[in-house]
Amino acid sequence: MIGARQGVMTALRQLIATAMSQDMRGFVVPGTDVARAAGLDLGAAGIHLCATPRHANVLIVIAPLPAGLADAASVAYAQMPRPRAILALGAGGLAPLPEADVTGPLTQAGLVAAMADLRGIFAKGAFQSDVSDFDAPALQTRTEFTCPMHPEIVQDEPGNCPICGMDLVPRETASSPHAGHAMPEKEHKMPSETPAKTMAVGHNHSQHATADAKDEHEGHGHGHDHGKHAAADAPAQYTCPMHPEVVSDEPGNCPKCGMFLVPADAKDEHGGHGHGHDHGAKGDDDHGGHGGHGSGEMKDGIEANFMSMVDMTRDMPASSDGLKMEWIDVPFGPFFPGLPSGLQLDLTLDGDAVAASSAQSAIAERAVLHKDAVQPDTFADDLAAMSPLSPTAYRLLACLALEQAAGQSVASDVARARVAAVERERLASHLGWLAGFGAQSGFTWLQTRAAALQLKTRDATQAELAALAPEITALLKKAQRRPLLSARLKGIGELQGSDALSGPVARAGGIARDARNDDPVYAGLGFAVYTSSGGDALARLKQRCGEISQSIDLISQAGAIAQPVPQSIGKVSGTGEAVVETPRGAARLSLTLQDGMVTKAEIGTPTAAHVALVGAVADGQELGDALTAIGSLDISPWEMTV
Repeated sequence: MIGARQGVMTALRQLIATAMSQDMRGFVVPGTDVARAAGLDLGAAGIHLCATPRHANVLIVIAPLPAGLADAASVAYAQMPRPRAILALGAGGLAPLPEADVTGPLTQAGLVAAMADLRGIFAKGAFQSDVSDFDAPALQTRTEFTCPMHPEIVQDEPGNCPICGMDLVPRETASSPHAGHAMPEKEHKMPSETPAKTMAVGHNHSQHATADAKDEHEGHGHGHDHGKHAAADAPAQYTCPMHPEVVSDEPGNCPKCGMFLVPADAKDEHGGHGHGHDHGAKGDDDHGGHGGHGSGEMKDGIEANFMSMVDMTRDMPASSDGLKMEWIDVPFGPFFPGLPSGLQLDLTLDGDAVAASSAQSAIAERAVLHKDAVQPDTFADDLAAMSPLSPTAYRLLACLALEQAAGQSVASDVARARVAAVERERLASHLGWLAGFGAQSGFTWLQTRAAALQLKTRDATQAELAALAPEITALLKKAQRRPLLSARLKGIGELQGSDALSGPVARAGGIARDARNDDPVYAGLGFAVYTSSGGDALARLKQRCGEISQSIDLISQAGAIAQPVPQSIGKVSGTGEAVVETPRGAARLSLTLQDGMVTKAEIGTPTAAHVALVGAVADGQELGDALTAIGSLDISPWEMTV
């Protein structure tokens, strides 16, 4: 236990401890979508879910925690108020998190038992309340060097910018690239009006707080407080290389140009920016009188080759409100409510509209498919574990490829039972998507009912699914007929036909692209591709609703439900390929067997293609619509790791 006993309990402390034990507020890592996919009903275990770790007293970790999320989880834990605890479900290490206070198996029974133990510990007041009890390694800072004009240039040592030649300036940053919401620096493509332009935007949250201050000093009014300038020489203060009148006690971004603030004692190394302002002749020029960068030839107080921010942004489009372009770079994830766990979005906002966007997985690449040699059973287990949101489909993918490589086949009833298991998973996955959309958009009734049905259907028998069918059908009808819901989705995230589209995303645009169409097992069950029209978020909702109903029918005809299990193949050698229609689209696997061992494997996933669609559905949208459009793609960051 990381907590320390607090000594003799006073009556007041005992009362508080007892009250806390009855109010368990949890923040789930990686996320509630993974928890539901694992069959965990957190509400039934008496846990009040929190959207932010700052309101939680229990960090619920579904282990093993992927390496790419470990640091972010430690940051979440550091943000939690004290006293706090860690509950880990499943096997696997938690580093850099402390050891779990309570552990249990990844089952509902394990969750309930672990929560009972945790309540008892809280009731005893056994947890440390000192804020210094944990120092997240991801929060530790290091000094790196970047160019004020090109913040995408970052290196560990001082030097010069390879683009403009300016001196690199120091800045403090998290020691880990996965700290909290940290996102990689990159260049954002400008909107289509100016395709040749790029704009580099850094991830500094202090920029958000000062964005509104940009217009307060437009055009250098030069009402400078020279006492402030004098104070800027203090090592504890920071200033802008382009606007030395901007002085801050903390690192951040310039409220006028967005450049990184640098230590005030470093500004003279930057070509004498200092305060060489000409308050006369150049008083109404945006950058009149600035000292030059370096020792180049000066004209009217400006270096001859110096390019001002005005020059740099002259051809950039204006904001929709007609005001000067003001972009703010905002990261979302990897634990953002309503988005898939592990997904990191990088949205560049022009006001409340998205000017540019990109997405990547926060889950570090795992070596599932890169082992030199692995037993077929282990390979199938690893491939299933790769995607906790759809493990059955990927286990079937492994089985089919292994069987082809070994020249094996299975009985027709076994094949149908496998298909039924995949369709049950598709049904549950689509219900999970409905629950996630409800959480993101504020339709609480949809979130609650869809989540409950997802849990009920996950391991249901054919008879249980038949009994649940009327309730599922009623929810689907309500979701498609509610005017507010339809209005919220109509016209959002429209996609044209493309070879990159797969799964429900493609079929929602009328493209009859479905790997099941070429599967003789599905043909024997009377399968026919179901499509919708429109290609927007509303069409994708209707498509998934239609596929849920279709899955129920296919399961009823299959005869039984059975998880795919690899056959014994002996010491054979060969190559195999397989395609399976997962809940998100077609996944493809090719592998090589050498003496009964998997020695090589390559996989293609639908998410690997759909992540490139983020910009297509989000750019130019209002922020809320952009997040809805991205969510409608049902991207799985777990499938982006190979």
